[in-house]
Formats: sequence, C-alpha cells, structure tokens
Amino acid sequence: MQEQDYVMRLIREMVRTILKLIFDIDMDSPAEEMLSETKYGEVLKELLHMVDSGNINEAEDELFDLSEDDEKYKLETALLFYAHLNKKDDDFLEKNNFSREEIVMGLKTIISDYGLGDIAEAFLSEM
Repeated sequence: MQEQDYVMRLIREMVRTILKLIFDIDMDSPAEEMLSETKYGEVLKELLHMVDSGNINEAEDELFDLSEDDEKYKLETALLFYAHLNKKDDDFLEKNNFSREEIVMGLKTIISDYGLGDIAEAFLSEM
C-alpha cells in the first residue's frame, strides 16, 4: 500500500510540475474547469466521464487518437486525464482492467512524444 501511495505521489508531482512549467496551471483547480474554454475542454470532460464509468481503456484510446493539430492542448488534456486517473484507487483500476503501471507508461509515452521525456525520467526513474 505504501509503495502505491508513493507511485501515486510521484505521478501527481510530475504532472503538477509539467502543468506549472509549461502551461502555468495550478493543479489545485478541478481538471474540467482548467480546459473548459479550450479546444479540448468538452473532450476532456467526456474522457473523464468514461474513466469514471469504468471505460478506461477506451478513454485512453480516444486520448491517443486526438488530433495532432493543437499539440499544446493535446498534451495538456493528456496530463489532466492521467492526473484524474491517478486519483482512482487500485481496486477501481483493477476492476476496470487497468493498473497504476499503465498510467506511468501512458504518461511516459505522451510526455516523450512532446520532447519532455527527461522530466518523466527524473520523476519516474526509480520505477
């Protein structure tokens, strides 16, 4: 249990750091409100609803299918998506065929796609 809490904190802090450095977003605000006025605000809301309904894999697939036209918003949306998913407990994740390790892998993939892999490695190198 303590190990999972540690992993959850690492993920939260990594996402929080990138959001603050790149987008000047403070993680204390609810995710839906952060993007409500951007291109992917409604998309994020739908993705989070899918997660809450247990359709995590489908939501992640849709996330990766987002248009590359507005890379900034896709990265922002992905970070907020994984931050929301990271708040779910292990029982919820397991029940819905997902794991904390998949959150880490998804984050590493999306962050590396945007040339920020060194940040991910700095936070997640111990895993």
